[in-house]
Amino acid sequence: MSPLRFGTAGIRGPIGDGPDDMNVDVVVRTTAGLAAWLRERCLGGGVVVVGHDARHGSAEFAKAATEVLAGAGFSVTALPRPLPTPVTAFAVRALDAVAGVQITASHNPATDNGYKVYLSGGAQLIAPADREIEQFIDRVPALEMLPRAVVEPVGDDLTQRYIDRVASLPHGSLRGLRIALTALHGVGGDTAVAALRAAGFTDIHTVASQFDPDPDFPTVPFPNPEEPGATDAVLSLAADVKADLAIALDPDADRCALGVPTDDGWRMLRGDETGPLLGDHVLSRAKPDSLVASSVVSSRLLAKVAAARGARHAETLTGFKWLVRAGDGLVYAYEEAIGHCVDPNVVRDKDGISAAVLAADLTAGLKAQGRSLLDVLDDYAVAFGLHAGDQVSRRVHDLTEIEATMTQLRSWPPESLAGEAVTMTDLLDRRGQSRTDAVIFETEHSRIVIRPSGTEPKLKCYLEVVEPVSDHTDLPRARAAAEQRLVELREFCSEL
Repeated sequence: MSPLRFGTAGIRGPIGDGPDDMNVDVVVRTTAGLAAWLRERCLGGGVVVVGHDARHGSAEFAKAATEVLAGAGFSVTALPRPLPTPVTAFAVRALDAVAGVQITASHNPATDNGYKVYLSGGAQLIAPADREIEQFIDRVPALEMLPRAVVEPVGDDLTQRYIDRVASLPHGSLRGLRIALTALHGVGGDTAVAALRAAGFTDIHTVASQFDPDPDFPTVPFPNPEEPGATDAVLSLAADVKADLAIALDPDADRCALGVPTDDGWRMLRGDETGPLLGDHVLSRAKPDSLVASSVVSSRLLAKVAAARGARHAETLTGFKWLVRAGDGLVYAYEEAIGHCVDPNVVRDKDGISAAVLAADLTAGLKAQGRSLLDVLDDYAVAFGLHAGDQVSRRVHDLTEIEATMTQLRSWPPESLAGEAVTMTDLLDRRGQSRTDAVIFETEHSRIVIRPSGTEPKLKCYLEVVEPVSDHTDLPRARAAAEQRLVELREFCSEL
């Protein structure tokens, strides 16, 4: 059996016995390796924050981690109860901690759990730290030889400080907004409602059947707001209560999806629609020449919006460990998978709760003008072209299938897509932190980015088409033309 290895920010896998599953022994060994790595860097005795969600095993895993860290001589701040991942990220930075650990598997199925690591400064770990820590993990002695010490959890002060900070983010004073919200059986419900109310948004309706933490996720087998059916309950509630905005958090509340009313009923916005909206809202109050960032698989719309606002834009590899390190002056970062960092000086990771509060602020201001988020997206389409996107994922049982497909794409790339000539960019040809296992196929009006998933056994295809728009009356034609291009791109991806 191969032990779990660090992937995106830590380890993640099914709960079970043995080194290839998530269990107490794996958590103890991983924590001992992390402690040894920190000590080698003369960080022994420093503060380490430990938090956890409400998944199966999370409380036990967090207790084991705190005891090992305390036994190794660190000053451990154990958060008091299951809390959102952004609270842990906030606490690491607020306490100037040398590291942080959050026990969570985010939006994975109920069978999984994970161990997420933040380093000094509150950002996720990156190479070479991940490989170096693994080397220390491999050298951990017999687990029964490790010293351990009991740690008493702290009170609610850090959580309240986080809520107060989030409540200070809105730009305007308009609060006439009705919100429907779901926590998807995760830990974000209480904190999100508290933050919204502290910010002045009090007309909040929650999906009762999904509000309290439940590690079995009984109503959503895949507790990810992007999964088909996952947001049905909150959209139904939004329609019933005549809400202005629907908000869906993933189970650890580091991701946020928005739902909006349309002439044909409610629908969820894609991450690539929410991203430019929130980015533009942040830039409206940011200093000149501020920086916004998005990942290589995200829409190119944010870059165009930023340029029009006199701001800078950076494109990074997928993942917030790269996005929050995009450069000086960063005020906002997002990736298409409904992750948004709206306050990078305080929480250097994606944060669904602060994104929800800022989205409410934006929506309330537009409502007072008789406008909506969809109206702003229409304005973007006229100004920058209609950006339409989609994602096609292929789940596999044998990871060699993904490797074989990537090899085939590099060896025999398509000559045309949607009737246009293709240019290929292989991100394995790049150097340093911009190098990754992905290929980009671009045409005059279309783009496909194809890469293996970093957290699941999937091959992922990210599609985007850009259709020029002459004016608002031209939008129906542009949408039809863009959809036809997307149909052809989906067909290509489905045949991989």
